[in-house]
Amino acid sequence: MSFTGKRLAVGTAGAVVALLAVTGCGSDGGDEKKVPETATGSLEHIASEAGCKPNMQTDADTIRQAICKKSGEKYVLATFATDRGQAEWLTGAKDYGGYYLVGRKWVAVGEKKTVTALRGRLGGTMEEGSEHMNPGGSHNSGTHSGSAHS
Repeated sequence: MSFTGKRLAVGTAGAVVALLAVTGCGSDGGDEKKVPETATGSLEHIASEAGCKPNMQTDADTIRQAICKKSGEKYVLATFATDRGQAEWLTGAKDYGGYYLVGRKWVAVGEKKTVTALRGRLGGTMEEGSEHMNPGGSHNSGTHSGSAHS
């Protein structure tokens, strides 16, 4: 292996370690519940895995979106026709803050505790939207008053 190849391999390994640390995929003492393999399939299938009956809001070729309610908690579940469509949607949505559970071609958006609980059923990666819209945390914290953000 050339020097450049070794450098690339070390750099890639470092990036993976950094990603694991940022996303919380590393071990922190064993208290974390085991996260299942990330769910895949149609919106209806993912909703079923989550234990919700989806209330469809958007049913288009590129995106399907529904509201799910379970035990008094509400969240949005969206599926995408393409990875690119999902990436573009996430980029725009994260500007508004929020908590996101991200799987392959699907996203669940809701309060932090709701999305964290869903991860135990659906797998996926936890992500948080931009804090510039809501300093101190996401607007999905349950304390959003409906006022305009500055």
